[in-house]
Amino acid sequence: MTAQVFTGGDILTMTEERYPEALAIRDGIIIAVGALADCRASVGSGAEVIDLGGRVLMPGFIDAHCHPLMLGQSLTWVDCSPDQVPSIEAMVKLLAGRGGTLRAGAPIWGYGYHQGRLAERRHPNRQDLDLVATDRPVMVMHTSGHGIVVNTLMLQRMGVDDATPDPDGGVIERDAAGHATGLLWDAATDLITGEGGVKITNHGPNFHIPDAQSELLDALDLAQDIFLAKGVTTVLDAQVSRREMSVWLAARDLGRLRLRTGMLVLSSLLDEVLALGLNSTLGDDQLAFLGIKCYADGSLTSYNANISADYAFDPCHHGHVYHSDSELKDLIGRAHAVGLQVGIHAQGDAAIRSTLDAIQQAQSMFPRSDVRHRVEHCGLPGDEEIARMADLGVFAVNQSQHHFLYGKAVARAVGAGGDRYNPLGSLHRAGVEVALSSDAPVSMPDPLATVFAAVTRASVEGGVVGDLSESITVEQALWAHTMGGARSMHREAKVGSLAPGKFADLITLDQNPLKVAVAEIPFIQARVLG
Repeated sequence: MTAQVFTGGDILTMTEERYPEALAIRDGIIIAVGALADCRASVGSGAEVIDLGGRVLMPGFIDAHCHPLMLGQSLTWVDCSPDQVPSIEAMVKLLAGRGGTLRAGAPIWGYGYHQGRLAERRHPNRQDLDLVATDRPVMVMHTSGHGIVVNTLMLQRMGVDDATPDPDGGVIERDAAGHATGLLWDAATDLITGEGGVKITNHGPNFHIPDAQSELLDALDLAQDIFLAKGVTTVLDAQVSRREMSVWLAARDLGRLRLRTGMLVLSSLLDEVLALGLNSTLGDDQLAFLGIKCYADGSLTSYNANISADYAFDPCHHGHVYHSDSELKDLIGRAHAVGLQVGIHAQGDAAIRSTLDAIQQAQSMFPRSDVRHRVEHCGLPGDEEIARMADLGVFAVNQSQHHFLYGKAVARAVGAGGDRYNPLGSLHRAGVEVALSSDAPVSMPDPLATVFAAVTRASVEGGVVGDLSESITVEQALWAHTMGGARSMHREAKVGSLAPGKFADLITLDQNPLKVAVAEIPFIQARVLG
């Protein structure tokens, strides 16, 4: 047996116990938290005593909504994020440079642009990407993951022309003359994966890009490195298709799984899940099926979330929806009826309202206690939706880095009320439980940057998004990225805080975020122990 006692630094337990003197573990389980003498006695005289040397000990962060495989895969593509690509001209040059390193005919992939932070303040189109190459596919994914722009050759290979109808839940963008621009939104991205690829129809944006299993395993290794480097020890993969399931299982069987991982299986597979009798969680403390993921609307960062008001740039635009209200009620209702937790992507107030209508109907038909259905992102709920979430016990799984990176652009696009993006203050005051997360790769896994954004509502463009009434405290933000994440996954008995009986998923910080100036929080360094 291996026993250790940690002391000599601040210990953040994420419980009511404030700054205990020591913590004792044995064989990866927390045995005692409290006075040094008591902790040493709990594990015996042979325990190794580790002096923290002033570093801070706390539970590993929990990223309750992310896409690890997508993160790893996108990191092998051309980085088209705003920091690297200030204009479409720069994007074309960068993509063309990658083409010179690839074999003839191999596709060029890019990821991460945002139209609101390009000099041209527009999306690239197929004509732009034709300047990169006309003899190979060129594809660039929007930072939201909800849209992909392709060159003319790729449009032709997909069989898309000006007469191709929009699929349910998706849009093939066209110019004023009715010509396809090369931009595919939401369910239209299903066209990208080819005949043998994953197909999810109108159940979400299809970012399940085919690749060899060995390449996908390497991508997952890369993603895990990034999460662990930032102190994340537990993740929830928020969109699992057969691609993700096979890679997670292979990583586990090959000894390459280093994160505790929960999985929400996409609603396109709900019939198969129910046919298998999966009416509860399945797996173990390392890898587990936890529930179902479905989509109500598009993305705020793409200006396609479903909002009640008109978007400021187009009085006829209210965003995209993946399902009718009746279809959404059917999906959520069938999963709820057998006891499954559901995470519903809903960003605009109208989509959140439809989601809550579905949850309320499901609960009235099949009353269940402590289900903890989740509104993923929950970007622009109104006061009425927030109150209903509290009444229904629905979690808000939010990503505050989104408003740091894109909040002012979203506010310009939405118009009145858009600067209330991510109203964490209102959610907390109403008693809605919140989990903070990254949505990686939409924003990179970086819990302390997420905490900073939640506390300051700062914008990369300068100033703040909205006002500080929608901020939360450092302590609340840390809790939301540990215990909040654990509770949103029904994992609070095992992870999320430092308490006897829980896993010793420990990290250290070189400074205490509760004691330093808020501006210093993003620069705190985390390290996973063990």
